[in-house]
Amino acid sequence: MVVIERNGNEKRKLMHKNDKCVGCGICAQLCPTQSLELGPIADISRGKTNQDKIKIEKDSCVLCGLCASVCAFDALNLEIDGKNIQDLPNYPKWTHFSEIDEENCIYCGKCSYSCPQDAVFFQRNLPKPTDLIHGNISINEDDCLYCKICEELCPVSAITIKAIPESSTRTDLAVPNNIEVDLDKCVQCGVCKRACPQNAIKQVCDTCMYADELPEPEITGKTFIDNNCVYCGYCKELCPEDTIKVVKPFDGEMLIPEAEECKDCQDCIEVCPCNALEIKDGFLSLNEERCILCGACVNACPLDALQLRRLSMKLENITNASWQKIIGKLLE
Repeated sequence: MVVIERNGNEKRKLMHKNDKCVGCGICAQLCPTQSLELGPIADISRGKTNQDKIKIEKDSCVLCGLCASVCAFDALNLEIDGKNIQDLPNYPKWTHFSEIDEENCIYCGKCSYSCPQDAVFFQRNLPKPTDLIHGNISINEDDCLYCKICEELCPVSAITIKAIPESSTRTDLAVPNNIEVDLDKCVQCGVCKRACPQNAIKQVCDTCMYADELPEPEITGKTFIDNNCVYCGYCKELCPEDTIKVVKPFDGEMLIPEAEECKDCQDCIEVCPCNALEIKDGFLSLNEERCILCGACVNACPLDALQLRRLSMKLENITNASWQKIIGKLLE
């Protein structure tokens, strides 16, 4: 994290959080004092160099806050007297977002497993299996050989066969002579009964008979999206219940060339924060639904072959005329 602080009539502190930076370069593109420079993001993404994606020239930075205002991914923050400018009335505000309707979420976890930024988390609470089944099991130890066949075949490891020494002086001679069934694990499947060579196990599953009396499985939990989200919408795309809503920061289009050189380079694929690019049938392919038009791929392309066109953005409350002119460059 890079931090610049200055004290005067106001105490200002600018912070760049490299772990949240996507390498879009918008801050460097618009900085009025040219104090920000985009690093070699392709090499950084590949782990070839340990640099921040954005280099800030502390001596020339005036801490105006423009970079923090235009950062759509919360990688840059400016505080004035301890308050984030995003909470102050005279600064621009981003209105893009991602959210989950928890009331209708079924906690399947697909959003969490698929997120390219590991920004979606869920916790699932399941009922005990024994609350959903009903049955009885008994073992005739007079017939039991303690052969461990049932123990080895039990799919839920509910059966344990132990060797309890008959004499405290010769524990090395102890042979299996005790069997226990953990009813909290047992699912009344009957595998042990069918496998026992001595027919020593009696098991009856009453689940079907008592189906009307057994409770319906109640699955509870919590799902949330943290601030590492880049608003790619992949979670929304996969959600089977349509409980996720995503509004992206930009609208527009990305033009992808049909160049064979792309399959060898793949710098754009490495830097894309939302896994929207891939090599398909020998050419670079873009998943437009996932693309957030951040421009990281454009910055990384050594051929200058990618073209980005932003038509609108979810940035409002730009009251300063000079800032309106500077920020307007994003849509040129």
